[in-house]
This record gives sequence, structure tokens and C-alpha cells, in this order.
Amino acid sequence: RLGDSTIEYSDQFRFYITTKLRNPHYLPEVSVKVTLLNFMITPEGLQDQLLGIVVSQERPDLEKQRNELIVDSANNKRQLVEIEDKILHILSSSEGNILEDETAIQTLKDSKVLSNEIEQKQKVAEETEKNIEEVRQSYKPVAYSSQILFFCIADLANIEPVYQYSLVWFINLFISSIKNSEKGRDVAKRLENLDAHFTYSLYKNVCRSLLEKDKLLFSFLLCVRIEDGKGKIDHNMWYFLLTGGMGPENEMPNPAPQWMLDKNWDSVCLLSSTVPEYGKYPEDFTANVRWWQEIYDSLSPQTCS
Repeated sequence: RLGDSTIEYSDQFRFYITTKLRNPHYLPEVSVKVTLLNFMITPEGLQDQLLGIVVSQERPDLEKQRNELIVDSANNKRQLVEIEDKILHILSSSEGNILEDETAIQTLKDSKVLSNEIEQKQKVAEETEKNIEEVRQSYKPVAYSSQILFFCIADLANIEPVYQYSLVWFINLFISSIKNSEKGRDVAKRLENLDAHFTYSLYKNVCRSLLEKDKLLFSFLLCVRIEDGKGKIDHNMWYFLLTGGMGPENEMPNPAPQWMLDKNWDSVCLLSSTVPEYGKYPEDFTANVRWWQEIYDSLSPQTCS
């Protein structure tokens, strides 16, 4: 229906609409009538893509051999299917006793020999591919850390819609770092140099496009994502930092009502119950109120000791 009119349409008709909106919202009556496809790359997909890029740049011989093995494996499987079809055709079209048909017997023998050869080639190819994959996996850390950086800058659009960076630009910058970073025979040291070079290069290039007020926030997000990727972020602490947490009514009295709001004291007590490392924080705070007040009144509390 278009407006108040009912029109006929072909069953072959397809209507596609694309948008660059990150998370478009549709009413329920629209959503049930359409198929929504999200073409945003996944972390696993990007990691595999970056792994292929770094291996092709660092070990082009290895990547070339891997691609040849993939082609050979596909050809071997295709030939096996053809042999099976050929044998089935002989069996279905044979008249009388097949053991008396010398042509059919010879064809079956040749097919068996060819099939054995293909199976042997396939075993060798699979073993070789396994060895190649082990070498490729040694480059996986830099692919993992790099995909973390991409999704970090992708989230900048939540701060300002103009902060959007294409995957093509990101990959070109990644390839540039592979070429310009310090070389080395040791794979671990080489990946460490590449990771440091690419992180700094990405930081400089992104900061050029950011407003001054957002540069500190970007630095913070970048550090958090990198540390989280290494498993160094306590998620309980992180969620408490972001949300402040929610808990039951606090029954402990405020030890410093003169300068500390009750809601801040509630947060102190909630932190102790949420994060095990701060279990004795309220007791320590109560015992050292004057010292905590100095930190509270200081213009640079991070430097207090």
C-alpha cells in the first residue's frame, strides 16, 4: 500500500536502502517487514584481515604458498568429486556383468590410482598448511592489538558525528607502519616495534582531526582499550567508574559531614562492597579524615602523597 492506494508489484522486485548511520532505529511495524543487515566488520573478521596483511608484508613467500595450497586443495576436492561421479556413471550405465567389461574395469582402476594420489597430495597439503598456520599465528598479537585500536577510534563518533574514519584509511596506515617501523629478525621484538610504531602513528593522525577539548578523552579511551585488551582492567572498577554503581541505602554515618556530601560517602561505602580491593576503604577513610580532606581541598590531588 502506498498511502490509501493498493498497487500490484512483481515477486522479483527488491528494494534496498543503505545508510551510514551507526545504529538506525525503526518502528516495530517497519522492522517486521524488512530484513536488516549490519555490514560493520566484526573484531574477529578485522583481526583475521590484519593478520593476512602483516604476514603478506613480512613473509610474502609464506602467504603465497598458503594461497597456492588453498587453490590446490580446492582442485583436489573437485577432482575427487569428478571421480566419484564418473564411477557412479559407469555403474549405472553398465549392462550385464560389469566384471566382463574391460573398459569399465580399467576406468575404475585408473580412478582408484588417481584417487589415491590425490588423497596423498591432500595429506601433504594439510600438513604443510598446518605448519604455515603455526608461523602465521606468531604474528597474531599485533593483529589483535591493532583491531582494538580500530574499534577505539570507531567509537569516537559517539562523541562527535564528524569523528569517523574509514577502514581503508586505517589499513593503509597499518601497512605504512609495517614498512616504516624498525625491522628485526626476532619476531617478538619485531612485533613489539610494529605495535608501538602503529599505536603512536594512529594517535598522531587521529589527534590532528580532533577538537582540543576531546584529545584528552581520546588518550584516556585509547589507554583503557589497550589495557583492557591485555586483560589489565578490572571490570568491576571500570563499571563503577562509569556508572557510580547502585546499592541499598547506606547505614554507616558520614564521618565528615562538614565538607563531604552524603552521596559521596555513599559512593565510598558502595565501592567497598563492589570492589574487593577496597573492602576496608570506609574504615581507612574514617581513621584518616584530615588527610583525605587535604586531598579533597587540593587543586592537584593526584600529586598528594
